[in-house]
Amino acid sequence: MAREFTSVGVVGLGTMGAGIVEVFARNGIDVVAVEISDAALERGRVTLTGSTDRAVAKGKLAAADRDALLSRVTFQVGLDALHSVDLVIEAVPEHLDLKQRIFAELDRVCKPEAILATNTSSLSVTEISVATARPNQVVGIHFFNPAPVMKLVEVVRTVVTSADVIADVEALCERLGKVDVTISDRAGFIANALLFGYLNHAVSMFESRYATREDIDAAMKLGCGLPMGPLALMDLIGLDTAYEILDTMYRRGGRDRRHAPVPLIKQMVTAGLLGRKSGRGFYTYERPGSPVVVPDEQTPSATELAPVPGAQGFAAAGGTAPANPAAVAKIGVVGSGTMATGIIEVFARAGYEVVSVTRGAEKSARVFESVKTSLNKGVVRGKLSEADRDAALGRINWSATLEHLADVDLVVEAVVEELSVKRALFASLDEICKPGVVLATTTSSLPVIDVAMATQRPADVVGLHFFNPAPVMPLVEVVRTIRTSAETTATAKAVCAKLGKTGVVCGDRAGFIVNALLFPYLNDAVKMLEASYSNADDIDHAMKLGCGYPMGPFELLDVVGLDVSLAIQRELYLELREPGFAPAPLLEHLVTAGYLGRKTGRGFRDHTRR
Repeated sequence: MAREFTSVGVVGLGTMGAGIVEVFARNGIDVVAVEISDAALERGRVTLTGSTDRAVAKGKLAAADRDALLSRVTFQVGLDALHSVDLVIEAVPEHLDLKQRIFAELDRVCKPEAILATNTSSLSVTEISVATARPNQVVGIHFFNPAPVMKLVEVVRTVVTSADVIADVEALCERLGKVDVTISDRAGFIANALLFGYLNHAVSMFESRYATREDIDAAMKLGCGLPMGPLALMDLIGLDTAYEILDTMYRRGGRDRRHAPVPLIKQMVTAGLLGRKSGRGFYTYERPGSPVVVPDEQTPSATELAPVPGAQGFAAAGGTAPANPAAVAKIGVVGSGTMATGIIEVFARAGYEVVSVTRGAEKSARVFESVKTSLNKGVVRGKLSEADRDAALGRINWSATLEHLADVDLVVEAVVEELSVKRALFASLDEICKPGVVLATTTSSLPVIDVAMATQRPADVVGLHFFNPAPVMPLVEVVRTIRTSAETTATAKAVCAKLGKTGVVCGDRAGFIVNALLFPYLNDAVKMLEASYSNADDIDHAMKLGCGYPMGPFELLDVVGLDVSLAIQRELYLELREPGFAPAPLLEHLVTAGYLGRKTGRGFRDHTRR
């Protein structure tokens, strides 16, 4: 049977430590909360009482339960107060020498059978454990912030951690209402190893002025359903903490450049721009510690054009020069697939007159039925009136010839993802369409400039990357090439706004914003599975419960399609030429074997049995 923990000690009462104290005390366990000084102890007490008072105010904790919780906590200065506890969890700053000194002292103070645990998120548990004479009783118990809310705990075993210790800690996690994943001692464990490569890449995008902080964050929240954008999350974590984690992972994890801290992070840390806790990081906050963002010199005005992505493009267009959008009333959509159908519906519902061009009357009939069916579903669900449905259908003109696009103001191409097909289409549109018409491609992977140069008007060509399903997804990536004019970009953004979508401006690089950040993270997850570090279920649990992601990486890969994912990852690798972006061999092998995900019934999981 698992041992019964009646009392625990927590060393370090910062945000994380105070949260861990609350978790144990909420579950009826006596806690000895320890700090280095009276002042630090008082700050920890204030953090704990503030958290519990907020829970009461929100109706999530009864006042009597709060009082009982606080009565279980004893605040003490110095490690000697931990002499009789059953378990100690250390939650001090991420410095190995500091943690080793604390564990050496805990080994002296604590009773022989006590388990010593570290909440480190990146340092070697093994290196911490050897500071004691009981390394077999040292374990990692990595809570996620905020500890009272987040369900995941990573239980980290070293090569000498006792099996009984692991079993006892796993049982304790269950008692606390947490979901644990047990893993070996490797840099970053699961969640941080996958999360921080993604965060670092996002900072690199911002550093190179590829896109604004607002657009990067909006893209990942709206395009992937993430609870926070990467730069806002960096501010929440703290840039100093993020730098230490990345630096440790880089040094311990094989010096993968994905984890080499972007220089901007160190510069910001040196300048004291640490995020929310200092009142300024990537964003500016109302005051230190506040979550409320306030405008600063980087906040775009209502009329300001997003920065021109890429060094050449930025210089060529003179930075953020404002431009007036052109009037758009009539829009042509070329294509007959799922994306084209959704885009037609979006424009028609927004009040635009639409010309749908397909290859033949039969395809036009199918697109009409698909649009009608989708609009009818909107009526059934109460999201659309019958009159609005009929008006939307009445705005669509059906055609099988490109010549009917001669008088439109904007053309959106949504044909097959083959460069030769798109180039031929744009060459034809160049001849047919009137001057000044915006020509947009919905490509998600091809270079927009290659399509633009098939015309004699590359300044009028832009990428409009809608996400599937277009009527539902709120994001559109507005992809600007080094030849796209400021007016064309402004027009594209204005159209997105009228559609009720958020248009984020980015450069013409592989993956744009969303795919460039998303797919390397998915690829890293495949590499982790391939290395037998953890299984697909635990990795999915870690990212959903530890980071708040709506889907785990393997769930998402099976939905997207492994072949699609591999193709995108290959494009990213060919453009960036970084070894860390090379497609995982396991992904390539599964695609070769025909295991493409849900569409074939088998991917990382077998979907035929569900």
